[in-house]
Amino acid sequence: MTSMRISQLAERSGVPATTLRFYESEGLLSADRTPAGYRMYGEDAVERLAFIGAAKHLGLALEEIGELVGVWEAGTCRDVKADLRPRISARLAEAEVRAAELAAFTASLRGALAHLDALPDRAGRCDPECGFLAPGVGAESGAGSVSARAAVSGPGPAPGPGSGAVSGGARRAQPVDVVLSPGGGPPGRRRSDGVPPRWRAR
Repeated sequence: MTSMRISQLAERSGVPATTLRFYESEGLLSADRTPAGYRMYGEDAVERLAFIGAAKHLGLALEEIGELVGVWEAGTCRDVKADLRPRISARLAEAEVRAAELAAFTASLRGALAHLDALPDRAGRCDPECGFLAPGVGAESGAGSVSARAAVSGPGPAPGPGSGAVSGGARRAQPVDVVLSPGGGPPGRRRSDGVPPRWRAR
């Protein structure tokens, strides 16, 4: 059996030596030791690392990869297939959810861009009064990517949807909190400084 030092295995497999040591600490890779304490690997380590790399590309966690490697070592291809299929199905479902959230966020950005392009060019200094974010921009995405909440100061009932819009310049919009949460988080998520961005829609 061919024996390799860790540097040789790293060169053969394309996996950095630091990662090889990490895999060993996680139980994914084993090594013999020379009397001087140097790690020595057999040819099978190259094949094992290729299998681990393929599993990583599928988005599997290290714990799952460890379980799968155990099946790969002790079982047949049929066993590996049976173990791997539900894991891939779970990752596919997660990816589809993220894709839907990203598509919704993309739609909200397109709406925000169209709204921005429709605004007049002001000669003055840009400030929150510019109204570059308005209620309802991206609201049709339906995934919580952009949430607009009307905040009315003073007594009186809260305005209904779209009541902050200006028709022919006849009325001024109510203040609107616009909270961007691209990851699909809950509406009202605050920034790192604890204050949600507030802009007035004109």
